[in-house]
Amino acid sequence: MAKNYYTLLLISRKNSSVKKIKLLSTFLKFIFIVVSLTFVSVLYFSYDYLNIRNDAAKLSEFKHLTVIQKEQIDLLITKIDNFEKKMADIKQLDQKIRILTNIENNRDGGQFLGMGGPVIEENTAESQIAETQRTLINSIHKNMDQLLEEANYQEDSFRELFEFLKKQKSILASTPSIWPIMGWVTSEFGYRISPFTGNREFHRGIDIAAKMGEDIMAPANGVVIKKSLEPGMGNMVKIDHGNGIVTCYGHFAKTMVKRGQRIKRGDVIGQLGNSGRSTGPHLHYGIRVNGVYVNPKKYLF
Repeated sequence: MAKNYYTLLLISRKNSSVKKIKLLSTFLKFIFIVVSLTFVSVLYFSYDYLNIRNDAAKLSEFKHLTVIQKEQIDLLITKIDNFEKKMADIKQLDQKIRILTNIENNRDGGQFLGMGGPVIEENTAESQIAETQRTLINSIHKNMDQLLEEANYQEDSFRELFEFLKKQKSILASTPSIWPIMGWVTSEFGYRISPFTGNREFHRGIDIAAKMGEDIMAPANGVVIKKSLEPGMGNMVKIDHGNGIVTCYGHFAKTMVKRGQRIKRGDVIGQLGNSGRSTGPHLHYGIRVNGVYVNPKKYLF
């Protein structure tokens, strides 16, 4: 079988000589295939190289963004940790106040979940970094939800304490605890010998002697329920302080309140005198609790 040849003519421009080169057709086809494959390979690897450079640039940018996000997340975690410590301090304060006020706490506060900063290796794949961040963000959300729940719990607890202390303050303000007038006690509470009859009698208060005309003050907040002139007590006043406590005052020279008037601790309610059955200027001061007279000295400080 005859072989096909291709003749390649090489003509010199210098001396116009001609050189002939015979090439087999199969060899030329081989050369063509090799050149084509080389060209395609160069195109493929060039494209792949450009893609690798592009991915490397994106990865570098992503790592830079990850570093920034890590710093922001670390800052957020630090703030959450500080908030957690503050909530723990508030919880301890709540417990101390409840101990001091003898209020039981029937609700159990939740324990805070521990949290640490994110750890991201430099050679971590993009998918692993994203998964780590998702896990961390979910943990942050969980901690924030628990902190908000604890904050709501403490808000309710402090509201309960506030209402209790407000009530206690109202009770304290309405409890006669100061001397209505400064002087000396000339007759104690209880049985005594009457200075008028010489017989044994029960004295339902204490007598406080002082200078004629001295101001007499209300020992607590209350409402005037009685103002009258009686043979034994003379000019007298009664004040209802609530919670079953009523204070009684007698022998005023002058009363300075009216029935139904609301008064506060320290308000002047009259002036010291010796009206009614009295041996000299003094104040009869009595306290009645739930209808029973008690020793006023138990309330005086």
